[in-house]
Amino acid sequence: MARRWWTLGVVCTGVFMLLLDITIVNVALPDIAVAFKATISGLQWVIDAYSLALASLLLTAGIMADRAGRRLLFFIGIGIFTMGSLLCGTSSGIVFLSISRAFQGIGGAIMFATSLAMLSESFKGRERGIAFGVFGAMTGIAIAVGPVIGGALVSGLGWRWIFFVNIPVGIIVFVATLLRVDESRDPNPKRLDLLGFITFSTGLAALIFGLIRSNTAGWGSLTVIGSLVGAAVLLAAFVAAEGLSRDPMFDLRLLRVPTFDGGLIAAFGISASIFSALTYLVLFLQDVVGLSALSTGVRFLPLSLSIFVAAGVAGRLTSDLPKRFLISPGFVLIGVGLLLMRGLTPTSGWTHLLPGMIVSGVGGGLVNVPLVATAVGVVPPSHAGMASGINSTFRQVGIATGIAVLGAIFIARIRSTVISQLAGTVLAAQSHDIAVAAASGRIGLTLSSLPQVDRPLVAAATRAGFVDGLNLILLIAALLTFLAAVTSFFLIREKDFVADQGRSARALKSAGPSS
Repeated sequence: MARRWWTLGVVCTGVFMLLLDITIVNVALPDIAVAFKATISGLQWVIDAYSLALASLLLTAGIMADRAGRRLLFFIGIGIFTMGSLLCGTSSGIVFLSISRAFQGIGGAIMFATSLAMLSESFKGRERGIAFGVFGAMTGIAIAVGPVIGGALVSGLGWRWIFFVNIPVGIIVFVATLLRVDESRDPNPKRLDLLGFITFSTGLAALIFGLIRSNTAGWGSLTVIGSLVGAAVLLAAFVAAEGLSRDPMFDLRLLRVPTFDGGLIAAFGISASIFSALTYLVLFLQDVVGLSALSTGVRFLPLSLSIFVAAGVAGRLTSDLPKRFLISPGFVLIGVGLLLMRGLTPTSGWTHLLPGMIVSGVGGGLVNVPLVATAVGVVPPSHAGMASGINSTFRQVGIATGIAVLGAIFIARIRSTVISQLAGTVLAAQSHDIAVAAASGRIGLTLSSLPQVDRPLVAAATRAGFVDGLNLILLIAALLTFLAAVTSFFLIREKDFVADQGRSARALKSAGPSS
């Protein structure tokens, strides 16, 4: 088998594994919460620590791969990711697990940032379209089948095995990368932009930290305000530094290419909507419907299969149709699917979600495949690491931001509903305390100190608050996808894509001189 196909296999397996770990954890959250007595805020960190590390380091990893060698960086990344998986599986507490997840994310960032650049360098012409199609299908399927695989592992072996399973796969990919993948790098590498790396990484970290802390501390907290203001200052400093640098880690001229911008918005949009909402849909099936981890995972198979089928169709059409005619309708279908999932009640079963899962899955498959080509299609292969790095960054920022913001809205609605339903039953102060406890996963502890409260009544109010919150965030996620559909249609243009031969940064030239 030609080495380029080995490269495709290695890249897809590695990326499948690291993306799987974004959602495979979801079905294990109730078991992790019990094992470590964790709150919803603590559980969010298990998810967001991984996405935060991914988002913060993707761009830098892409630049380093262009400079030091993409195979070398991918090799290092899979080693770090595998070690991080071992640490996650042996965690003794929620804090250690979150830190280990961040370590996993560092390895994942290196792997993800180099993957598209390796494919772009290895494949040409129509074969490149095939490779991107396979890669795009794998990205969507990995996120969608996470609950299925996670459910099987949690039910059969325990939650720690969602991490241990990565170890043998990681070792296989590690060896295959060493023996079967060719090295590639930018022939004219950039110097390491230390100022850009520091401002970008710390700015993103401050942004996501502030969003997550808002769930427990509130938007008026000095910690939250300080984090968000610090993020704004640091990211503004990053833009200024890149504009003044002669050798920036991110060429700001790309932002003048509409297709590149459209790809960034699309990457953020799909992650912040359907893939972020999956976290709360999993909690609904387990906490409200009462399904086991395995049963929950099986219920997500229609979504996974829809993504798989649609991705296959999109892979065939990507080379023949303008990419916006796949991406924009795909977002519309995702939004329609999310709206079909709304209307949940405390007595709703999982079948209420089924039509929406199928429709949104088809939309996700149509978006993911052409989006991969859009990510690196406006730059020459020598700059593929930078382009794929920033596009992948927006994907992970979308996941982290989506989970944090939707989570804040979700918890606020739970509190509001519980307080309103308990009004007149208990004292106002007690009603508020119960609402806060219910929203943060500590309802049993609070009720033990309030023996006069009718516990079935509180449980009913909590379930009502849960579905109210879920219905609200599904609506917000749907509106976000419709916005992404509009921007994708108008920004993504075929004329911005550069040809395989002589890909001499035509898009950058048409954008004008660097600021």
